[in-house]
Amino acid sequence: MMKKLLAIISIVMMMTVFIPTDVMAASVKVGDITHVKGVRNNQIVGYGVVVGLPGTGDNSRSTQMTNKMMLMNLGTVIEQENYIQKGSSAAVIVTATVPPFAKNGDEIDVTVSTMADAKSLEGGVLVQTILKAPNGEAVAVAQGPISVGGVTARSGGSMKRTAITSTGRIPGGAIMERDIDTVIGDESTVTLSLDHSDYTMISRIANAISNSVAPAKAIDGSSVQVQIPAAYQENRIAFLARLENVPVMPTSERAKVVINERTGTVVIGSQVKLLPAAVAHGNITVTVTTENEVSQPNTFAQGSTVGFENSTIGVEKEPGSLVKLGANSNLNDLVNALNSIGVPPFDMISILQALKKAGSLQADLQII
Repeated sequence: MMKKLLAIISIVMMMTVFIPTDVMAASVKVGDITHVKGVRNNQIVGYGVVVGLPGTGDNSRSTQMTNKMMLMNLGTVIEQENYIQKGSSAAVIVTATVPPFAKNGDEIDVTVSTMADAKSLEGGVLVQTILKAPNGEAVAVAQGPISVGGVTARSGGSMKRTAITSTGRIPGGAIMERDIDTVIGDESTVTLSLDHSDYTMISRIANAISNSVAPAKAIDGSSVQVQIPAAYQENRIAFLARLENVPVMPTSERAKVVINERTGTVVIGSQVKLLPAAVAHGNITVTVTTENEVSQPNTFAQGSTVGFENSTIGVEKEPGSLVKLGANSNLNDLVNALNSIGVPPFDMISILQALKKAGSLQADLQII
């Protein structure tokens, strides 16, 4: 695993060292790194029932009551909810994300997830479900067959599955029942928000827009306020089309170390620097073994057979290593130093966290 880690870091080093000059000088479009303030997605949710399940539905009483209410709304008379066979339906939560500018009649994807003890939604059909906004307003209606993208099989207490089947999707399964009103800017300005806060980049965006389209100013580390010219007051979409195609020079990426503790992956950026530090590395292994033994009394002696445990504890300590890192050490120095003491990926994570805590690691440490 250490070889794979060093190979990944070496690739990162080569990519940063051998980038051609014309690539470094390439510009990006404002529309690729910003978004218009106020233009956003909206989340909606609803409670519904999935029917047509081959015995993999839930056995909750709430589902039976929901089924009874649904049948009564459809004009069917049913005396008790427990008359409905269990396992053929399941109570679900239906969620969806409405894109900006969505209109009445547009179709959007929905996600369907079980609420109770349903085993699988494979083969089920969602019955008409109203999806509401947080303010309680009905926004869309969802219905249709569910795609779970996998199979679950059970027999004799054993189970085999190829994917999680308690959650599924219905592509285009919800129909918008109203328009989503989206306001672009105020009376005279529109604000662009940077996807990632960067003072240098936001300043460059403001200058690029001012020099080519309209007066603009950076109002904080992630926002640029642009004056809308009189010619575009009634045609803001054309104005935004011009703004998003304005070229701007990218900035150098901030020094960053990204760690995934679940997989032991460590990615170190080329801008990472270290202040003087020393790293000690050593392992202590404690092993505890237990043997079950029996105490047997002598022949014709009074007593009984007694079992007991005999434990042995061993401690193995590997010799520690001490590596010194000089001032302004770079990525290559860090890799060579950690490699010289045979640090595995998970130990490297602990060392990097300790270097950051000690103030030696001059970079953002992100754990994902």
